[in-house]
Amino acid sequence: MKIDIFNHLYPRRFFEQFIADGAAGKDMGKRVANIPTIVDLDQRFRAMDEFGDFRQVLTLPSPPLETLAPPDRSPIMARAANDQLAELVRKHPDRFIAFVASLPLNNPDESLVEMERAVTQLGAKGIQIFSNVAGKPLDDPEFLPLFAEVARLDIPIWLHPARKADVPDYKTETRSQYEIWWTFGWPYETSVAMSRLVFSGILDRFPDLKIITHHMGAMIPYFEGRVGHGWDQLGTRTSDVDYTALLRSMKKRPIDYFRMFYADTALFGARAATRCGLEFFGVDKVVFASDMPFEPAPGMYARETIQVIDSLELTPAERDQIYRGNAARLLKLAL
Repeated sequence: MKIDIFNHLYPRRFFEQFIADGAAGKDMGKRVANIPTIVDLDQRFRAMDEFGDFRQVLTLPSPPLETLAPPDRSPIMARAANDQLAELVRKHPDRFIAFVASLPLNNPDESLVEMERAVTQLGAKGIQIFSNVAGKPLDDPEFLPLFAEVARLDIPIWLHPARKADVPDYKTETRSQYEIWWTFGWPYETSVAMSRLVFSGILDRFPDLKIITHHMGAMIPYFEGRVGHGWDQLGTRTSDVDYTALLRSMKKRPIDYFRMFYADTALFGARAATRCGLEFFGVDKVVFASDMPFEPAPGMYARETIQVIDSLELTPAERDQIYRGNAARLLKLAL
């Protein structure tokens, strides 16, 4: 069995009510509104059939709900999405092994209510959050109750990048060019979010948090030297803040906090990056993911990712960990 832990789907009713009329906006909104397999179950099932016993954990696509609706409206969208994702899991258990709850994070109080409802009543196996909440960092104090509740419920977090074209590449410009906001901006966003969680002390406060970082931990594995020896010298480059005191207060090296994260294989078939991520996080912290349906042709990313994993020098038991075992443990599934 292969468990695809990070892929994206809009339930059809949700899509028709909230997305199809252009409400998702431009740029990434344009992208998600024009992919048939983001909604069409028949096309998705045909793509999945190629891979045998292949089951998916459903998450909503980007853009985040908090960018689609104001705080008084986003809870309605979250409830509709979670109800309909739960319905898909009930109807197609041989295809969809679980779903992940979406939250209206621009309304923190309602997010706590919806998280509890989705997990305890609908059976959600975790929550999806984005690398920022409509521009706010995840270590903002208003989101601390969210992490406390996740720790109490003992559920994983799916961490997805969020950045738009209106974040420029240079101060002298007003927009990012050539889709750099996506190609390099998204890995940067994920890496920044991970860093803020590390240095804010959230991982010390909630050491059992299980956070699945999309796209193999983004920039972190490749920049192991800067994350490691570089951040061992935190504070030596800063004049107006005493980061050396922060470094002394940390319970372990910065790099060791980054190894606490989980990482998925959604790298679009990049073999070198997959090896790099596996070496950094270890086999027990890597989970299989395809990022379906954001691919040039249905099933392409799953196919190429499987080819990469099967080409690596892994034992059968290690491959099973990546494909199934680690996900089953995170989701608390008896498989």
